[in-house]
Amino acid sequence: MSSMISCHHFASPITATTPKLGLTPTNCFRLLKTNTLNNSSFRQLGIRCSSQIPPQSHLHNEQKGKKFSLKECAITVALAVGLMTGVPALGWSGNAYAANQAFSDVSVLISGPPIKDPGALLRYALPINNKAIREVQKPLEDITESLKVSGVKALDSVERNVRQASRSLKQGKNLIVSGLAESKKQHGIELLDKLETGIEELQQIAENRERDAVAPKQKELLQYVSGVEEDMVDGFPYEVPEEYQNLPLLKGRATVDMKVKVKDNPNLDECVFRIVLDGYNAPVTAGNFIDLVQRRFYNGMEIQRADGFVVQTGDPEGPAEGFIDPSTEKTRTIPLEIMVEGEKVPFYGETLEELGLYKAQTKLPFNAFGTMAMAREEFENNSASSQVFWLLKESELTPSNANILDGRYAVFGYVTENEDLLADLKVGDVIESIQVVSGLDNLVNPSYKIAG
Repeated sequence: MSSMISCHHFASPITATTPKLGLTPTNCFRLLKTNTLNNSSFRQLGIRCSSQIPPQSHLHNEQKGKKFSLKECAITVALAVGLMTGVPALGWSGNAYAANQAFSDVSVLISGPPIKDPGALLRYALPINNKAIREVQKPLEDITESLKVSGVKALDSVERNVRQASRSLKQGKNLIVSGLAESKKQHGIELLDKLETGIEELQQIAENRERDAVAPKQKELLQYVSGVEEDMVDGFPYEVPEEYQNLPLLKGRATVDMKVKVKDNPNLDECVFRIVLDGYNAPVTAGNFIDLVQRRFYNGMEIQRADGFVVQTGDPEGPAEGFIDPSTEKTRTIPLEIMVEGEKVPFYGETLEELGLYKAQTKLPFNAFGTMAMAREEFENNSASSQVFWLLKESELTPSNANILDGRYAVFGYVTENEDLLADLKVGDVIESIQVVSGLDNLVNPSYKIAG
């Protein structure tokens, strides 16, 4: 069970800032009404568009900024309008990223309420298929929604959630145990016993109307659930393509703590962000990052972009925009890597748009505040190296389950503690250190041991 991480505050807690890259219904309607999809109009919305210009760094550094092509901007506006207002999508021509088909699939992408909790996203991303444990997991997660009701009335709903979880555990325990990997079975059974006891304790908490005690107990129980589900994974489930097998690979998961020194903030001095990296769904991307962490590549590096849309770092000093491998004296790049629901191996080197997979849902979506992904050149899918970014989920450009980032950038982890404080970071704040807490034994081909 992971420990709670706290940050050093002064005065009152920090709240998220308002992002710059927001599309409002009024702005969208104005653009649609005047039919002026041009650079000037998009600049009013805080987006710089490019057409027939040399390729620029996409999601790289603060100076280069965030650039979209005119096609992408047009799609963004229509998608935002459709999502926020229900207005039918514009009839763009078929060569604009096959936009018509993409728009028609919006209803599929947002057919259900999106999962925004990073812990839940990580649980559902595990390569397991055990319905019994999922039926215990869901009502425990639903307690979060129940607690949004004010006062003690919320506890009636909490009680129902707990009863459902208890019933599902009792009915499905044998199926859950049978799903445990043989080498991890004893540990999984121990966690199930703790889970069963904890559910009884949570039931008593709800009956005693101890509202403030519900959320901490819920978090504890979901950590047990996560542990049981991780004990169902037996080894690494697939082979990475041969051309990438010699790169550092994270064959499993790892947890890191990123300590940031905050400048010029009277309310916040320093903070530690806990990040879970998912090598099951992004072994090359997560392996590359862990290898750089072990090289202390990010230690002492400043936050280089913080604009209300993303927080970004990883551009080293000098002309290089990525990590120069001392063993080759060349920039180490990694391929775009995206795992899709229903697939056993990630797709490499192509966006989901390029593959024509408009209905596909990624295993690691841009749903959570603090989703972590690789930056890359706009027109070079396989150009990622060391620059990473964390999404601040406040922009209307990135509604959960239907946004302009899923399938275009490689997500490889989520900030699971103190993620809300990412919004308070600024350009110039310093990453004091990133340290691996667990999972380093899942890293294979670690280049930092060969050439430090």
